[in-house]
Amino acid sequence: MTNLGISFSATLLVILLWRAEDFAEACSCSPAHPQQAYCNADVVIRARVTGVKEVNSGNDVYGNPIKRMRYDIKQIKMFKGPNQDIDAIFTAPSSALCGVRLATNNTEYLITGKLESDGSMHVTLCDFIESWDSMSLTQKKGLTERYEMGCECKIIRCSSIPCSINNPNECLWTDWILDSSVKGHQAQHYTCIKRNDNSCSWYRGIAPPSKEFLDIEDP
Repeated sequence: MTNLGISFSATLLVILLWRAEDFAEACSCSPAHPQQAYCNADVVIRARVTGVKEVNSGNDVYGNPIKRMRYDIKQIKMFKGPNQDIDAIFTAPSSALCGVRLATNNTEYLITGKLESDGSMHVTLCDFIESWDSMSLTQKKGLTERYEMGCECKIIRCSSIPCSINNPNECLWTDWILDSSVKGHQAQHYTCIKRNDNSCSWYRGIAPPSKEFLDIEDP
């Protein structure tokens, strides 16, 4: 091979590696506490996937077709969303574009996502999507009663020490520091609830918060 050929091959390899790295880093989002994901979502449902296929969803500015994955689902329960059943969710075709991959083996999921202008539901890797069986009882209870009580609160993730909160309406989320995971004890068993003095505080447990907790009691 000539030096020109070697040079061209090396340049092409560099370009391909650069593009691969570029796509790999295209999807980036900060982890969210399940309550935060619930509050930020337009739609929160429990569902089972019944089928999947790639579909076209129009063209980009250059006339190229835009591909999306369509997951047909059986909605089991809606915790938050429009007054209609969701029969499909859409996502990007690859994880580099924040596309989600869901199993079609009768696994039931808790899925949070955004509602598009045409009424369809769109999900990304930045949304909270978890198998129903892996969720704690506190998380499941939060979907119907607790999480909404803290949607005016702000959950602050502690990613390095020292960390602190600056306002009374904030709850400090320390799972990453204490458990090296965003699925730690606070994510599994705690809810950030607004109290009667408009401050926010972590509440642990399945039972409804007592009046004493909402008034003056520390968690």
